[in-house]
Amino acid sequence: MSTGAMATAAPALRIGILGCANIARQFARDIAGCPDANAVAVGSRSIDTAEAFATAFGIARSHGSYEALLADPGVDVIYLPLPNSLHAEWAIKAAQAGKHVLCEKPLALGLAQAQAMFEAARQNGVMLLEAFPYYFQPQTGAMLELVRGGDIGRVRSVQASFGFTLSKPVGNIRLSPALGGGALLDAGCYALSLIRLVMGEAPQKVMADAVWADSGVDISLLATLFYADGRRAQLSCAMDTANHRRATIIGTDGTIETEYLNHTSDLTDGHAYGYLPSQLRVRRGISNTIPFEEVITGTGSGFRFSAEAFARVIRARDFAAIDRAAQASMDNAATLEALAKSARLGHTVAL
Repeated sequence: MSTGAMATAAPALRIGILGCANIARQFARDIAGCPDANAVAVGSRSIDTAEAFATAFGIARSHGSYEALLADPGVDVIYLPLPNSLHAEWAIKAAQAGKHVLCEKPLALGLAQAQAMFEAARQNGVMLLEAFPYYFQPQTGAMLELVRGGDIGRVRSVQASFGFTLSKPVGNIRLSPALGGGALLDAGCYALSLIRLVMGEAPQKVMADAVWADSGVDISLLATLFYADGRRAQLSCAMDTANHRRATIIGTDGTIETEYLNHTSDLTDGHAYGYLPSQLRVRRGISNTIPFEEVITGTGSGFRFSAEAFARVIRARDFAAIDRAAQASMDNAATLEALAKSARLGHTVAL
């Protein structure tokens, strides 16, 4: 778009929010006032719930069914924060309705679902993007610049972890097998996505070990991922530990450490929503006498960054960027499937 004096700003992307879960409330809150993307409608299975959500966040229209939201001609994009087991069904329906889709992680429960979702998007000329909020943080861009710029040499291994404690386990969808619960799908997908981002491809094979909750989902999982050229990655995730989120990227000539948080702040205390600084540091060299350097980047809500990034890609009709993201999402879906199978069977599983 021209930046000359006569240029006019492109209209904001009009987002419809499909569902009123807590994460949808955070998304609506964080994109409020964004010049590139506005929440203009919300849909729920209950009109009362939709109307209350719309009132709380200043959203113009509310719909008493998901279908009604998809039929709204004033909506360009569907933000899809439903339980994991519903992502494929409603992403495909949204694509068939001619809507772009920003889908919460994990995109799908397996590779076949992910392929069907992207195929529906392609057939209907719309874009589908998996919404890992940290992906769109300036910090992640800086991390990738360090990796791709050769600051730590050739990457040999990655260790990525993410875990927390379920504060209200009774009735929590994260403990429901039918709804796609479990530590791997809820937290491990984050660690895996960072591994894929750095490694640039899916592993050849995986080996995973899990501890199982009474409901049948994995409450924690540890895994090793094996790559063709001898590279390795280690992943850990849990829903029964203190909150932790960290990755270490180890190269032939240096090391990167990061917390890769979804939402960041330059305040160490007092942020209105509890957002905190996220560490990114690099050691350029192989000796432990070389100090780590802190890398400072911009901060903010990953929800807002993701909405802005999706708006830019849609306006530019940058299907090449979407195709690259789609390949990463399909690699992740296939790897998650292999990790779950390995944990169940107790042996290495090839992709």
